[in-house]
Amino acid sequence: MIDLVSSLALLSLLVAVVAAYGVRLVLRGEAHYARVDAAGSSPLLGRRLMEMAYWSLQPIARFCQRLGMGPNAISFISMGLALVAATALAFGHFGVAAVITAVASLGDALDGLVARNTGVASDAGEVLDATIDRYFEGVFLSGLAIFYRDDAILLALVLAALLGSFMVSYATAKAEACHAEVPRGWMRRQERAVYLNVGITIVPIVAALAPTGASIAWAKVPMFAVLGIVAFFSNVSAIRRLYALTVSLRRRDLEKAGQAEKNEPKAAAPTPPAPTPTPISAAAAAVSSIRTNVDRRAS
Repeated sequence: MIDLVSSLALLSLLVAVVAAYGVRLVLRGEAHYARVDAAGSSPLLGRRLMEMAYWSLQPIARFCQRLGMGPNAISFISMGLALVAATALAFGHFGVAAVITAVASLGDALDGLVARNTGVASDAGEVLDATIDRYFEGVFLSGLAIFYRDDAILLALVLAALLGSFMVSYATAKAEACHAEVPRGWMRRQERAVYLNVGITIVPIVAALAPTGASIAWAKVPMFAVLGIVAFFSNVSAIRRLYALTVSLRRRDLEKAGQAEKNEPKAAAPTPPAPTPTPISAAAAAVSSIRTNVDRRAS
């Protein structure tokens, strides 16, 4: 019952946020944020949803700033909540895990927002944020793996989603380290967080609506769909990014090789060797030399 109540409360809050942003659209138009423009949208998560999320976080970010909470503190709190959510998932409390994960995900976005608003954003902070993101996803999916340990299909989907999530992040980090442009792709961090949290939120509701005796089987349907989507699109996106990165680096290497060849000084043409005299030419030269000596003596 607590899971169903938690899921319904979370959906009610989401409906309230959507309604509030709808009023904002009518009165003042869309909210625009440079962070959303830099991240860009994707076919799996539209720009308007991202702008709505950032808009809803503004009051919470200001409240955290008034409390004196720094971005690092918010990051570590999010990590702690992720561990609690993973534990709830491992024991099958999907509704409770959905609420905790939603709060932890807000913290994951809040740390960067507070850092930029307070002017303390740094490379070290980005490294910490990225590290906690990887642990966040790892423990979340590990909790699902523990719960589905007796279901081979769902366990395989969880592991595939975990692999795809890490490979998308790896491809992005590798491209940034190599200063190469790669496609933004699908199933980035924000898409994965939204889809997975929606899945675990729906599970208790589907189980409650299922026919008597079929709640366990029906409760697997949302996670089967969500994990399948995340696993497929994240791995496809990772492969696309790594392929584009490989092509870009090879093109760069060819351009460097061509430039080096142009800048290399040209070597002087070698002096051809003197021709080797033949017996006839040697005899003619000897006769010519004798005639020259005779002429000198005669004169």
